[in-house]
Amino acid sequence: MSHPSTGPSSKAKVESSQPSETSFKRKRGVFQKDLQHMMYGFGDDPSPLPETVTLVEDIVMDYVTDLAHKAQDIGSKRGKLSIEDFLFLIRKDMPKLNRCTELLSMREELKQARKAFEVDEEKLATLE
Repeated sequence: MSHPSTGPSSKAKVESSQPSETSFKRKRGVFQKDLQHMMYGFGDDPSPLPETVTLVEDIVMDYVTDLAHKAQDIGSKRGKLSIEDFLFLIRKDMPKLNRCTELLSMREELKQARKAFEVDEEKLATLE
């Protein structure tokens, strides 16, 4: 009772999605421990099901990969990829944009602090 036309077309859809997953090799489970902690922090069980963590990891990796490809497309017009390309992509999502700018400013503060610390060490070494 199954139609021969429905079988191959659904199989073709599955096969067409498979090469994209196997075209890049990434280690599965790299972020599982971090994701478990994050999921718990957002109200999940302290030890969520491994299938759930794997699903969340796949969703996150797909999102980040897609974002990186889009940023690369934008950056290719100028010839290089920059932080501004990512900020441009998330410009309409204010919580993400605010968090990114906050993290970037904290990164800059840490760079300045490390630089000041290195200079102080060099001064101490010359005084001795």
